[in-house]
Amino acid sequence: MESKNSQQSLLQTLNLLKATFVIVPIVAGADKFTNLLTHWDQYLNPSIITLLPVSTSTFMMIVGVIEIIAGIIVLRKAEIGGYIVAAWLTAIALSLIIEFHYVDVAIRDLVMAISAFSMARISKFIK
Repeated sequence: MESKNSQQSLLQTLNLLKATFVIVPIVAGADKFTNLLTHWDQYLNPSIITLLPVSTSTFMMIVGVIEIIAGIIVLRKAEIGGYIVAAWLTAIALSLIIEFHYVDVAIRDLVMAISAFSMARISKFIK
């Protein structure tokens, strides 16, 4: 009985993580076009801004499309999507830490990256 309860508990955990990493990237990605939740440009590392071949708002819209696609991949294939989201969040965190810019957000993104990585690992065992 405990094995069945453990399996069900693991499945519930996976479903919660999966819902989180489908909804959050899609909502954040869509918001890159509207800036209703925040003005996303402020989170760009100032060193990166000077290297961009496009405006910051155009760059953030490209980022938004990538985030929406990542959320859809999580929906379709949580294991692959989890690794993509984990890598994406880690890259964002590192870009903020390099300039010691929004370190609180960087730490939060690293925690979310660990959660996405955990989701990917769990999904490997739950089919």
